[in-house]
Amino acid sequence: MATFMKCTFGPRLYRIYSRGEIRGRDYEANGLERHSDTVVKWVNFMWNFTYYMSPGVGLYLYKRGYFSADGLASISRFAGTVFIILCGAVIFRGIGRFSNEEYRKFIQILYDAKKSKTAENKRRLAQYDFHFSAWPVDFRWDEMSSDEKKPNMALQKKYKSKRLVDKVIGLPCQVISYILVHTFGRRMIYPGSVSVLAAAVGPMLLQGRAKQTDEHNGKRAKLLARDGNAIDTMFIDRRNKEEQFSNGNILVVCCEGNAGFYEIGCTCTPIEAGYSVLGWNHPGFGGSTGLPFPTNEANAVDVVMQYAIEKLGFQVKDIILFAWSIGGYSASLAAANYPDVRALVLDATFDDLVPLAIAKMPASMRGVIIRGIRDYFNLNIAEQVSQYSGPLRLIRRSKDEIITTDDENVATNRGNDLLVKVLIHRYPKLVTDEGLSILRAYLSSGDQLSQLSILSSIEIEDSECLQLLQSYSEEYSSGFPMLIGDDLSPEIKMKLLLFLATKYMMDFDSTHCTPLPGSQFVLPWTLDDEFVIYDGEEDH
Repeated sequence: MATFMKCTFGPRLYRIYSRGEIRGRDYEANGLERHSDTVVKWVNFMWNFTYYMSPGVGLYLYKRGYFSADGLASISRFAGTVFIILCGAVIFRGIGRFSNEEYRKFIQILYDAKKSKTAENKRRLAQYDFHFSAWPVDFRWDEMSSDEKKPNMALQKKYKSKRLVDKVIGLPCQVISYILVHTFGRRMIYPGSVSVLAAAVGPMLLQGRAKQTDEHNGKRAKLLARDGNAIDTMFIDRRNKEEQFSNGNILVVCCEGNAGFYEIGCTCTPIEAGYSVLGWNHPGFGGSTGLPFPTNEANAVDVVMQYAIEKLGFQVKDIILFAWSIGGYSASLAAANYPDVRALVLDATFDDLVPLAIAKMPASMRGVIIRGIRDYFNLNIAEQVSQYSGPLRLIRRSKDEIITTDDENVATNRGNDLLVKVLIHRYPKLVTDEGLSILRAYLSSGDQLSQLSILSSIEIEDSECLQLLQSYSEEYSSGFPMLIGDDLSPEIKMKLLLFLATKYMMDFDSTHCTPLPGSQFVLPWTLDDEFVIYDGEEDH
């Protein structure tokens, strides 16, 4: 009877992974389990659909008179019927699972692993892919060896007026912005957290996990964040395999976009490039629980970093943070709080969410949008990047149609603004009005030939720029902000600014969602990597 109950309320089993010479295969449910589980899935889908469409459904029921006594009785009878069908489907599904030897074997291994978290039990459990809610916790935020000394991740502070009159006047706008953000706003910013979308991409996520596990020996793990959210992760270990993977001793922590998942997202880039890789899903994405609000994102990326350091054994200096699109928020936040990481690489990332939101929404909603984003989704990536002084690489998509305020106009790509803000912060005395104008013209060029034409017109010499930067760093400091520029002419400042722009940003001729090839995953430029010979020879 105990085994039957475990089967009845156990998780869905999806796949049995490869074991030695035995190839991986999808779990084959018998007819009783398959048909009854279909009923459970449909009831769950209709519940989610009704929940998301509740305002429209409620209005429809009201107009049809279902809010009367008789109408409510009819709704109750319908709900009761559905509940009985659901209970019957769950029981029959349990009978089907109980009669399946493969599922009985799996459920016993699962309960053994929960009861005793030995390495052998974890190894046996890792042979299965099943609903992540039942996965045992592998690492907790409070397992950090230095957690008592480590503060919470620093988030950008929200502006709040202290004057009572301002609070009273702004109350209606605050209420409206709260409602908009917590209804459709959050779903527009992070559509991957919508369960309907998650269900649609479910089969692709299963295939992605199967490939990462069977082909790359990936290890899935559940991390428990400070806020209680479970974070779904996948680790591909290539350490001590220099002959096969020259970059295997370096870990790339990947932060996905607003509809990206580690199973099918930007993890493919560092995997192709031969790195060790740690992918994770935002709160509310895939197997991760919660919702992707900034505080939850901070807790999630923090526990991922601590897992990499404490459990996987990587040093901070051997970790690269790689992000695609809105994942730049999580990555830049981690970089600001772990400043000794090897590098921060941001692909198709913007500077601030507000300008993009204003461009995509009606002008009449401008005030409410700004208030809502600043209060609840203040994704000011440029501000966080400015708190990180390490190696930085920005990758701009020249045909990006998502982070442009004017569709596919490269001049309005918000990655340009991120680069400008980075340069202003790191080299403030090189930035002049004339220099910014030329820089904007360079960034507005939609092709490489136009960019080369601008660079050649101002006669930029790499060796000259490198010598100036290196001379300053040797005499003063290479730290940021670097205050070089006091004794330089406007023309030299302009040359240095354009030179630095070419070093910090690279173009990838692609749209927003095209996967970045592994060959394009290049570590950032740093002044320390350059060596200039001052006796007139070429630089090396």
